[in-house]
Amino acid sequence: MFNSVRSGTIAGGISALAFALVHQVFISDMWFSLPALLGAGAICGLCLGWTYGLLFEKPTLISWLRYNALFVGMLALLGLASVLVFEPVTTISELLESNGPPGELISQALPMTVLFTLVMAAVLARLYGSTRAHYAAVLLTCAVLVTLLGLNISVIGLVFIPGSQVYMLAELFGLILALNLVFAGAFAGLEWKILLGYFSR
Repeated sequence: MFNSVRSGTIAGGISALAFALVHQVFISDMWFSLPALLGAGAICGLCLGWTYGLLFEKPTLISWLRYNALFVGMLALLGLASVLVFEPVTTISELLESNGPPGELISQALPMTVLFTLVMAAVLARLYGSTRAHYAAVLLTCAVLVTLLGLNISVIGLVFIPGSQVYMLAELFGLILALNLVFAGAFAGLEWKILLGYFSR
């Protein structure tokens, strides 16, 4: 039986654990926030698994990987939209010195972020959905992913990043890509019989 919600939730937790490990090894300690990371990962995974199961009557590995790639692309486009819409009002050094989430910048970028989320949900629902319920489900998933993963991306255009610190953007998107690769792989491992077309009796 295909249980995309269960598998999505478990895979989300696995990917959050992997994220904390990668962050620990290459950037800084994040074990203190592991419970919050696991919760966020589980919620994101639940939403992705739920909407995939809702939108795809015949799940396959290719469609699953493509579906995940679209959401990674969505976050990349959010960063691009931020750069195109905004002018820098602070520097990356000042942002790092604040030692906390950029709440003021997130608020400033919020109208663009909300509009972007609505548009992306409409595009994804157009590609895969056929009803208002499908759009609502995709919109919820987009909103959750943007809220839990994309708010720091939404402020990129408001921050001046010199060439010597561009690597920090590469780290950010590299972590998001790694997070999704682990998630997609874990989900596929849990549902391999279905995704590969071998239905149990």
